[in-house]
Amino acid sequence: MILSVPGPATGVVAPGAPVPPAASAVLRTRLALAEPTLRAACAALWHPDGLRPRYLRYLAAMHGLIRASVPLMESAARRCAETPGDPLAERLGRYLAAHVEEERDHDAWLLDDLAAAGGDPAALLAAQPPTAVAELAGAQYYWIEHHHPVVLLGYILTLEHHAPSPLLARRLARDTGLPPAAFRTVHEHAALDGGHAADLDALLDELPLTPAQLTAVAVGALHAADGITRLFVRLTAPGGQL
Repeated sequence: MILSVPGPATGVVAPGAPVPPAASAVLRTRLALAEPTLRAACAALWHPDGLRPRYLRYLAAMHGLIRASVPLMESAARRCAETPGDPLAERLGRYLAAHVEEERDHDAWLLDDLAAAGGDPAALLAAQPPTAVAELAGAQYYWIEHHHPVVLLGYILTLEHHAPSPLLARRLARDTGLPPAAFRTVHEHAALDGGHAADLDALLDELPLTPAQLTAVAVGALHAADGITRLFVRLTAPGGQL
């Protein structure tokens, strides 16, 4: 999908000229295109029927994604450091370095959740990650290395702006019969991701994004939303194999 986005989102505006919309607002508008299908996939994923085994499959899939988060941001930060003179690079690199520390070890939370739910973390780590997960994370590596690391912000935007509801962990425990210890990741991200999303919106509005870069971030966000939707649909399908 080729997107046309207004821009630039930042910079000097000529007297009397209309003020362009903030980058975060533009991106949320673009991401809204994917909202209906993503929300429907989430509703089906969390339906009480067959939820307990589906939740274990969800933990396994999300572990595959979340363990890639820190390496992705480290790769993007390295690319920023390799591009002196890029007006985005220094500010983006600082954000990524800080966000790495905020996201570190969250993949270990998922392994603990899986063990508490009766799953086998060792078997998960030994298995080849499914293609649906590799496609989502792999696109980010490609864009970081072969286009611009700012594209990763679209992926992060999609994840942070679709944080779990604060009530989701309690509802899942009720509907699955699993112990509260099986829902640490859901519970913690419900508390953390709202603040992360606000920080990311502020960064996007601060960065001197060109129209092309804003489009690239939007494409990354929509690609992530589409990939997560397809991942959830496959988890919900009979058999739930990825």
